[in-house]
Amino acid sequence: MTGTPTRPTRRGGASDLLARLFGNLLDSEYAHTTAPRTRPGRLAARAAALTALVATGFLLAVAYQSVLATEPAASKARAKLVSDVRERQRQADALQKQADRLRDDVARQREAALAGSGDAERLFDLGAASGLTAVHGDGVVVRLTDAPAPVDPVTGKPTGATNLGRVLDRDLQDVANELWRDGAEAIAINGERLTATSTIRQAGGAILVDFRPVTGPYEVSAVGPSDLDRRFQASDTGQRFRHYVAAYGMQVSVKRTKGLTLPAGPDPRLRYAVPAPTGSPTGSPTGSPTAGGSAGPSVGSSVPSPSGGG
Repeated sequence: MTGTPTRPTRRGGASDLLARLFGNLLDSEYAHTTAPRTRPGRLAARAAALTALVATGFLLAVAYQSVLATEPAASKARAKLVSDVRERQRQADALQKQADRLRDDVARQREAALAGSGDAERLFDLGAASGLTAVHGDGVVVRLTDAPAPVDPVTGKPTGATNLGRVLDRDLQDVANELWRDGAEAIAINGERLTATSTIRQAGGAILVDFRPVTGPYEVSAVGPSDLDRRFQASDTGQRFRHYVAAYGMQVSVKRTKGLTLPAGPDPRLRYAVPAPTGSPTGSPTGSPTAGGSAGPSVGSSVPSPSGGG
C-alpha cells in the first residue's frame, strides 16, 4: 500500500540558523564595544600604582641620603663638644692642683714665720674651723649608694619607673648637717671639703658640691669625736636612713675610720668678716682633733658663713 510520501523535516531549521547568526553577531559586537572601555581603565590604575611606588621609593632614598649626609656633621660636632668639656676639666684639675701646691707653700712659710709664738696654733685652728686648712684625724665615713633601678620581674628589663631609692642632694645635706650636730669638726663629700659657704645642689641628674659634680657612691667623710658613728646612728637622721634602706633599697653604711685626711676647701671671696667665737672646732694636722668641738655650719642649698660672708 502506497501513500503520499512525507517531506522530511530538519531539526533546527531556518529559525535556528538565524538565532545562531544573530547571536554570534551580538557576541562579537559586545566584545568589540566593551574592550576599549575596560582596558584603558586597568592600565590607568596600574600606571597610578606604579607611579606611587616610584614616588615613595624616591622619597625614601632622598631621606636616607639626607640622614647619611647630616650624621657625620652631627657626630663630629658632638665629639668636639665632648672633647672640649674634657679638656676644660683637665685644665681645671691642673689649676686646682697648682693652687693646692701654692697654698701649701704659703702655709709652710707662714708657719715658719710664726714659729715660737701662739699665733701659729690659733691660725691653724681658725683655718680648720673655716675649712681652709687640711685636717687629719679619726672619724667616720657615711657611704650612700643608689638603690638598683626597678626591673620587670618577668623580663628582667628596667621598667622606667621612678627609683625611690636614689640618693638626692637633700640626702647629702641631711647627712652633713647631722654630722655637724653630732660634733664633726671637718666634713668632705667625695673629697670636696665643706666650708661655711658650701652648697649642695641638684643639677639635672648630677649633684654639685660647690659647683663641682660628684657621683655615686657618695662618701661623706667627717673628722670628729670617737663616738661620732654611734651619735649618727642613734639620731633621727640615722633612723630615717635605715627606713630608706628597708623601704626603698638605698644602701647606707656608717664606718668608723682612723687616719682620715680631709683636704682644704677653696678660698672664699669674703666681703666682710667678724672674729670667730670662742670654742670653735679645732683640728690637728698630724693627729686626732679634739673631741669636744662645737657643731659646724649647717649645709643646704645656700649657707651663710658664721664667721664671714661669701
